[in-house]
Formats: sequence, structure tokens, C-alpha cells
Amino acid sequence: MTVTIVGSQLGDEGKGGIVDVYGDAADVVVRYQGGDNAGHTVVRDGEEYKLSLVPSGAVRGKTNVLGNGCVVNPATLFDELDALRERGLDPDVRVARRAHVILPYHRVLDGIEEDAKSETDSEVGTTGRGIGPTYEDKAGRRGVRAGELADPEILRDRLEYVVPQKRALAEDVFGVDVGETEAFDLEALYEEYSDYGRRLREEGMLVDAGAFLADRIDDGETVMFEGAQGTVLDIDHGNYPYVTSSNPTAGGAAVGSGVGPATVGDGEVVGVVKAYLSRVGSGPMPTELAGVEGDTPGYDGDAADHEEELADHIREAGGEYGTVTGRPRRVGWLDVPMLRHAARTSGFTGLAVNHVDTLAGLEEVKVAHAYDLDGETLETIPATTERWADCEPVFRSFDGWQDVDWTAVAETGYDAVPDNARAYLEYLAEEVGAPIYAVGVGPDREETVIVENPF
Repeated sequence: MTVTIVGSQLGDEGKGGIVDVYGDAADVVVRYQGGDNAGHTVVRDGEEYKLSLVPSGAVRGKTNVLGNGCVVNPATLFDELDALRERGLDPDVRVARRAHVILPYHRVLDGIEEDAKSETDSEVGTTGRGIGPTYEDKAGRRGVRAGELADPEILRDRLEYVVPQKRALAEDVFGVDVGETEAFDLEALYEEYSDYGRRLREEGMLVDAGAFLADRIDDGETVMFEGAQGTVLDIDHGNYPYVTSSNPTAGGAAVGSGVGPATVGDGEVVGVVKAYLSRVGSGPMPTELAGVEGDTPGYDGDAADHEEELADHIREAGGEYGTVTGRPRRVGWLDVPMLRHAARTSGFTGLAVNHVDTLAGLEEVKVAHAYDLDGETLETIPATTERWADCEPVFRSFDGWQDVDWTAVAETGYDAVPDNARAYLEYLAEEVGAPIYAVGVGPDREETVIVENPF
């Protein structure tokens, strides 16, 4: 059996926590796209584990796979594995031989291009981790794959082909003198990445992901697919160009792991929802409260006092700062047209709604039930980012709910969730067409109300 965990919004929905909650029933946890730009926090026995590449299941002693749809920075991978071992854990992480590798020049070029875009206010707001340039090289058939790190002859051939191109791109196109920078030094790269290949090989981490997973499923084991980022950051189904470079939606689970689409489709697909909306970086956000200077398009720091106060309250109560970047996230009311789009794209069989406790104490909670676009009512996101930016939210208001002992609520069950909060949740379930599976009321796994277990 399989369960796929998908972010239904703009990332930061709390997918890692939901993987952790349901992960006890999984034998294998698979990341199927993204790289070390996908910050996720797991709390175990009161201890926080902040990861950006290693799947969340590593904290629970599961077998973990970075699928072929991922882009892998070996330095990050081994730093995170070593840090977990220092804290007494024994993570079992496998890497798909077909997964592409992030090299230092990808990170340098990521920063150079973002700086160039900032001159025309068209920057995407990337994490600078080299994710996009690595996927570009994958599509351009000039990338280096994890399995090739373990073969010194092939690795040298790959680097001899691509490194001069990258140096020329930096110097001749962007006008940046990289000089003796090690990121563009073929011999330094060869030595460093050959060593990573040796470690991958000696620790038995490299696998043919599709065959590995098929064998585990045939043996009756359960597999959880863990997506990174969120639906509206999907390169095909998101608000392009303010997107990541891969497919966080459920279809990416098949492509990015090597199992057939029927394997994913026959399982459960759980959409993870934050009870309000947040995002890091630029791009439209119709329900945004106030703004974040440097990220919100056109925002100059001037907003109504009540919106600033409400945005600051939600940001602080919800800890809305990027796990990877530390940047303050933009916050706003929940966007239901976005959820309808996400549900259609991935085929949700259930919803996990997080941060319900963050909104506690507000007199009124709003959602965008629909959009108004030039006098027309829309119930889902327009196909182009420019038209989405023109949408005005049509709000629906709910009575707020009191702050309570949320740990006791989680222990008691769904009936203990405050009445007004349940009315809010049941509205979401009806609009999205998928039942509530879990309600997050705090950061620890024990602070989750489990309604249904998809396994």
C-alpha cells in the first residue's frame, strides 16, 4: 500500500509533521522531488530536528529513499546524516542512482541569476541552493547523476564537458569573473565529488529506486511518498515563473520514484493544508495581509495598522519564518480556490489541516471562498500568473474559536475541537471534496488530532 503526502498551497504547510504522524505505519519513506531547499521540521520527544534534504522518516528509524526526481547536494546529505548520528539516531537513507547532483557551480549561478533578475524586479525568491540550475542541466542532458559519482572515469568525462560551459556562462553571459573559484575548478570538483561517490558506494546507499521500491511493495511493505514545496509551486501547475523546478503534485510521486502511476493512484493521497496561507518569496497572493518588503510585489512597507497587527500576530504565533532561509513568510487568509485547484491536480482522498491552534483567539476568521476577476466569479486559480494577480478575493467569514488546552484536545479526539473550528474544517472538507484525516493543533506529533489513518 502507498500513501502520498502533498502540499496543497505554497509550501510550508507542515508536511514533515504529517509524515511523522502517519509514519509509524510506513516501512519506507520516499522523497520524490526537490532538494535541500525543502526545509521541514520534525519534533520527537520534545526535540526539534530541522532537515532540508533527508526524508522525515529518518527520525523514526524508517528506510528512506531520495528518488530519481530529487536533486541531491552530497554535502548537505552527509552533514544531515552525521548530525542525526551525533544525536544518537541511526538513519537509513538510500539515494537513487538516477537522481541528479547539485554541484557548487549550480549554487553560484543560482545567486548570479537571481541578482541579475532583481535589477528588473523579476527575481523568483529562490533559496540560492542551486536547485533550478541543476534541473536545467538535467533537462539539457548535461547533468551529473548520483550513480556517476561512484564511477571516476564517467565523472571526469561529465565534468570535462560541463565545467567549461558553466565558466563561460558566468563570465561571458553574466559578466562575473570567477577566477580561481573552486566551484569552477575541474580538478577540485573531481576530487571532492569522487570522495562523495566513494562514501555513497561504501555505505551501500545507491539504489535503482524503482526496482528497490517495487521489491519492497511486492514483499507487502508500506510506502509513503513525501512531496516537498506545494501545489502552487509546481512547475507545471503552479504560478509560473514563481515556482520550483519540479512537480510536488501527486503525479510527481510516480515519475520521481520509478513506480507506476497506478501504484500511486491505488493508494491514498493526503493533501496538507495550513489553516491560513503563507509563502516565502515573490508572486501573487490575493489574500495577503499587509506584506513583506522585498518579497510582496509593489509593497513599500505601507499597510493599514490592523492588517499589520494581524499579520504580525499570525506570523509570530505560527513561527512563520523559512526553515531554510530564515526569511519572514508572507501571511494571509486561507485561499479556497487554491485548495480546489490542488485537489483536482492531485486527487486528494483526505485532508490534514495544520495550525488550527494558531488562529485561536481571533474574533473572526476569513477565507477567500472565490475570486472576482473583471466581474466574473471564479472558483479556482486562473491558468496564468498575471490573471491570478488581478483576482480580488471574495471572502467568507467564520466566528473565531477560543484558545484551549490543545494537547488535551489531541488526546481526546475530534469531538474536543472547538465547535467553531470544526465548522471551519467541515466547510473546507466540503469545498475540496475530501474528508478531514488529521488536525494539527501544535508542533509535536502528540498535538495532532487523528481522525483517519490512511494506512
